[in-house]
Amino acid sequence: MAPPSDPILTDSRGGDVSDAAPRLAASAAEAPDATLGVRRTKKQATRNRVIDAARELFDTQGYQGTTIREIARHAGVSVGSVFTTFASKGEVLSQVMADRLDGLYAELDRVMPHLRGATIERLRTMFAIHFAFEVKHTRLFLAHIAAAYDWTLPSTATPMGKNQRLQGIIRECLDKGVAEGDVEADVDQQEVTDLLMAAYAWVYRLAAWNDADAPAMTAVMDRQIALIAAGFRPRG
Repeated sequence: MAPPSDPILTDSRGGDVSDAAPRLAASAAEAPDATLGVRRTKKQATRNRVIDAARELFDTQGYQGTTIREIARHAGVSVGSVFTTFASKGEVLSQVMADRLDGLYAELDRVMPHLRGATIERLRTMFAIHFAFEVKHTRLFLAHIAAAYDWTLPSTATPMGKNQRLQGIIRECLDKGVAEGDVEADVDQQEVTDLLMAAYAWVYRLAAWNDADAPAMTAVMDRQIALIAAGFRPRG
């Protein structure tokens, strides 16, 4: 007698469903990945809306004058949704500025190595580029500066004082000056960098108080760079 054949599974209408189990198993395995992808997409969309809303509010109301609740309302999301993406208002501002400054620093990375002239002139050019860039959204940059003095910021926030890219560009400029002989080899470059960044931030008081434009702030910064440069030029 012939051995019995495997039974043919049928659905309620008599159709063959013997291969349905593997397909269902595959679908079940793919479902978590698909769900995760949808969640990531939604989270990124929420993140982008929060950043866009915060950028506009910081630029019009300032950092201190803007609350997380206002950012959430402007973005059309819940306050809880903001906090699932960012730990604090400081982190939101850090991300807003990081997104905004990435293009500027990419351009400076490309341009700075090719600038000619003495170190003082390269520094003047670099800061003039910054003023021309930031004057388009002066209040936003003032918010960035103000956040540097907010002692409640979490360690994950990156206010202006922690901007390593700007410091790196200044240090590279000074290193080139040492190699070319117009910067004292043993000068404390971090101290010079701190002085330049402090001068740069303080010049923005003119924008806050007098609505100064980029050329006016650049002229003041040029004079301050000259004073700082007097301290790092080779002696004798």
